[in-house]
Amino acid sequence: MPIPTTTREYRLHKTDSFQSLVIQEAPVRPPKSSEVLVKIHAVSLQHRDLALSTGKYSFPHKENVVPCSDMAGEILAVGDEVKGWNVGDRVCANFSLDHLYGPVTIDTQMTALGAPIDGVLTEYRLFPAHSLVRIPEHLSYEEASTLPCAGLTAYNALFGGFSVKGGDTVLIQGTGGVSIFGLQFAVASGVTAIVTSSSDEKLKIAAQLGAKHLINYKKTPDWEKEVLKITNGEGVNHIIEVGGEGTMVKSAQCIASGGSIDLIGLLAGRADVSSVPIMLLRRCAMMRGLIVGSRSQFEAMNRFIAAIGLKPVVNKVFPFEQAREAYAYLESQKHIGKVVIKVSKD
Repeated sequence: MPIPTTTREYRLHKTDSFQSLVIQEAPVRPPKSSEVLVKIHAVSLQHRDLALSTGKYSFPHKENVVPCSDMAGEILAVGDEVKGWNVGDRVCANFSLDHLYGPVTIDTQMTALGAPIDGVLTEYRLFPAHSLVRIPEHLSYEEASTLPCAGLTAYNALFGGFSVKGGDTVLIQGTGGVSIFGLQFAVASGVTAIVTSSSDEKLKIAAQLGAKHLINYKKTPDWEKEVLKITNGEGVNHIIEVGGEGTMVKSAQCIASGGSIDLIGLLAGRADVSSVPIMLLRRCAMMRGLIVGSRSQFEAMNRFIAAIGLKPVVNKVFPFEQAREAYAYLESQKHIGKVVIKVSKD
């Protein structure tokens, strides 16, 4: 197909509401020698995107940004020095374009899509060739668009530090994108999964995905005691901590000796966490903060996904012109799994 010279893109003119998202036309230049031009087929939304649009995102971001970090698309053109990529290849870009391996750094964080640099809620975008990974063959573009942040964050949580092993027990907070991926990865690895949610309907879906124990934290506010009961007082080996300060004390109360709490979100508000250090010390447990993952981890995750035939849970797909409606649906918290925007019509 001919190389486009323009693209329709969303820009967030103000950070007072996602209603400030506006479609506009922008030029597209040919790729430089080390770049790849990608036709974006699908974009998935993160809580980060919602927080940025409403002025609640605490990390650096540029003004009038093209939002969103997670995409799946098709290569249209490659620079003359690019090796290993061809027109027609199906790809995702890593969350931070320059985070290739090892731990994230301040510098690589500043290459994160959709905040410090322009993101992917656009029809066409240029990427450095080193930032791309191949999409598993069995996934659609909509499914693959969920991998760069939610999928890789969950993978990093379970395998990037104190890795899970068969027979472990993991506590997964909630049923959002990262949590559902964490559940799927845990079950595929022979791990016993405990899932918390405020919705019995969402817990039913978690059970269908392989969760062995279900806790409605509205009905069981002392859910940490229920976790200890389930584990015969030993606690869980791993916790995917999406609540942050608001749930951290309870997590520290039910982590097993030598266990790992992976801090990936701050959804439960502020709280007094002064008791957490001593609880972790007594249990010789670890708490690790993480921001998504590297390109090398992304490649490893995709090999795992391909090997087990995992299919991401896509809750609802919106057309490109209804991006604001997609944000509103994410804000409603009616979803389980991922909310996706279909960018391309073909």
